Amino acid sequence: MVAVAHGSRDPRAAATVAALLGAVRARRPDVPAHAAFLDHGPPAPDRVLDGLARDGADAAVVLPLLLTAAYHSKTDIPGVLNRVRALHPRLALRTAATLGPHPLLMDALERRLREAGVEPGDPDTAVVLVSAGSSDASANVTIARLARRWRARGWRDAVPAYASAAGPKPGEAVAALREAGAPRVAVASYFLAPGYFADKVRTQTLAAGADAVSPVLGAAPEVADLIVHRYDEALESAGRAAAG
Repeated sequence: MVAVAHGSRDPRAAATVAALLGAVRARRPDVPAHAAFLDHGPPAPDRVLDGLARDGADAAVVLPLLLTAAYHSKTDIPGVLNRVRALHPRLALRTAATLGPHPLLMDALERRLREAGVEPGDPDTAVVLVSAGSSDASANVTIARLARRWRARGWRDAVPAYASAAGPKPGEAVAALREAGAPRVAVASYFLAPGYFADKVRTQTLAAGADAVSPVLGAAPEVADLIVHRYDEALESAGRAAAG
């Protein structure tokens, strides 16, 4: 498994990925799991895959540690795979789906909200589901759909917000819910790892009147379980393709 994260200049992000893969290895000690990063730090995914091929590996599952399907999963990672296939045509490369959307991520969000003192589904609490945001409109639509589904789990309201590239911004969403009369507003941080966006969202939403902001998903057990699921799913898909 080569788990590919976005990457960050913030050292907490790489440490979080390392902790998450540690949890994955505990669940699947039979699977060698390697981290790679698209930006801001080594190792790059093509370097990891090149090293595995040179060490004699004949197959690898490339697993995007991305919460939505957008530019990185649709363009960057396929570009990496094309370069590696040109260098190592005998290395069988399989690509797993992005982590989200998946119900396990909603469970992880609720775990983090509990840690912030918010009981999931509280009818007096409105929740803002905040993602990084994307220039890919379909990724933002995915977050809006998740918020709509989450609203049905008992919250007073559940609305999407985006740290960049789209609106509403997190602080605006908090203020709107306050103006609409929500007794309590919580912010659910839909980020895999800490960094610039997560810190900015916390500061801005608390200033806008949020009562609580959840920690990032990080190495939540549900995220580790989901990585294992996506890995097995990729192998099963490859097996069906070979059988067909």
